[in-house]
Amino acid sequence: MSDIKDKSFAKKGKLRIEWAGKDMPVLNQIAKRFQKDKPLKGLKMSCCLHVTTETANLMLALQAGGAEIRLCASNPLSTQDDVASSLVEDYDIATYAIKGEDRKTYYSHLNASLDFKPNLTMDDGADLVSEIHSKRKDLVKNILAGTEETTTGVIRLRSLADQKLLMYPIIAVNDAMTKHFFDNRYGTGQSTIDGVIRATNRLIAGSTFVICGYGWCGRGLAMRASGMGAKVVITEVDSLRALEATMDGYQVMPMKEAAKVGDIFVTLTGDVNVIRAEHMLTMKEGAILANSGHFDAELDLKGLAKATKARRIIRDFVEEFKLENGKNIYVLGEGRLVNLAAAEGHPASVMDMSFANQALSAEYVAQNYKKLEKKVYPVPEQIDRMIAKLKLQALGVKIDTLTEEQEKYLSSWEIGT
Repeated sequence: MSDIKDKSFAKKGKLRIEWAGKDMPVLNQIAKRFQKDKPLKGLKMSCCLHVTTETANLMLALQAGGAEIRLCASNPLSTQDDVASSLVEDYDIATYAIKGEDRKTYYSHLNASLDFKPNLTMDDGADLVSEIHSKRKDLVKNILAGTEETTTGVIRLRSLADQKLLMYPIIAVNDAMTKHFFDNRYGTGQSTIDGVIRATNRLIAGSTFVICGYGWCGRGLAMRASGMGAKVVITEVDSLRALEATMDGYQVMPMKEAAKVGDIFVTLTGDVNVIRAEHMLTMKEGAILANSGHFDAELDLKGLAKATKARRIIRDFVEEFKLENGKNIYVLGEGRLVNLAAAEGHPASVMDMSFANQALSAEYVAQNYKKLEKKVYPVPEQIDRMIAKLKLQALGVKIDTLTEEQEKYLSSWEIGT
């Protein structure tokens, strides 16, 4: 009742899961309470997430809470095969994920995770929800609610909700302060740099590093690239974000100009064809292209293929494209999430907060689904603040509390200057 690459990988995977767990104190506390209270007892959960060591710890917390789980990958290149093996062999969690699976296998895995008629869905990119709404509507009668992990998924879900097509309530975990402020900024920033360096072994210092999109992920990557000595260029379509990037000290210019000067390009927008063939044809010899947005649509790979006269894999996760104009450019990780295709994804300490939100949101919807409409809801503020408090405690950080005088001052209108 699983599909993994090799069950013999389990021993290594189990050790890596344990290692990540040591850096996830908030999720561990939740798992201990879940073990006692069983808030998810009797519920079936279909989870479509990146199959990593951190995700494994989330699955263990949900399992401790009493849930029956089926897990599939949310990206064909993000699976850590040893982790998938350990989940099946050591923890009896049905898992359908193989690194490098083709599109047909990807969707067969997604549907396998849905075949046991889940009560809750947990998504990263909304592929589960999309499949349910387009091809598996028969499952909706069993589904109470769901959660969504990432920006791209929330965009898709809000589109469904705006068109009055969303069939069950979903919590937008991505919008929690303790998720996007930290996971998107610090997690994506570090793990994207990690993926680029592992794939290429190129020096970041002195390079011109072009970042497409200045949302929280783009901000995080810009901080890291700049900190490593790169000259950072930002491309944007939003005037406020472009202004912020300028005030943060980065160069801002249109892609048609950035294409001519960049050495390394990374897209983090959630949109389609952000870097097109027309841009690629004007790039320097040896330009490196990567994507750290959710889907592989941000780089115009079809347009690139048409403008290419030869291509080859030159390193693991590095494909060389010889263009019609004679220049070579390089695409990392097939244009998929470079931080997961070529590296290990976000550090566990960041995912600790993201997956604490997932676990507590799953508990919340399980307890409150009858009160919820078919809408996309934010993570309840009390959950967000509790996670922040637990994380501070784990880090040994203490903060002040307001005095009675200060509380009165902040709540009054009579006291002025």
